[in-house]
Amino acid sequence: MEKEEFVRRLVQLRMNKDVSARDMSLSLGQSPNYINGIENGAGFPSMTVFFYICDYFGITPKEFFDLDVPNPAKMNELTQAAKGLSNEQMEHLIALVKSMKK
Repeated sequence: MEKEEFVRRLVQLRMNKDVSARDMSLSLGQSPNYINGIENGAGFPSMTVFFYICDYFGITPKEFFDLDVPNPAKMNELTQAAKGLSNEQMEHLIALVKSMKK
């Protein structure tokens, strides 16, 4: 993943969470402009801070880099909600999702 893709993904995930760059920076224990600096290309997080970013979004590093899933936190929520459903209920859920994608 190139730096530009990393930045786009960070912005996408931050917007999905509906949080400002400033609030995210402060939640990570960084200066108020930390995330803004990353998004503007002025810096890049250390591996430690990257792991904190993933924790902040409630995702794994693998999910951060999986660009096929626009909102991995919601995907995880959906997966958790589907656990324990019967086969018939799962078939209904799958049919519903497929119909929504048309």
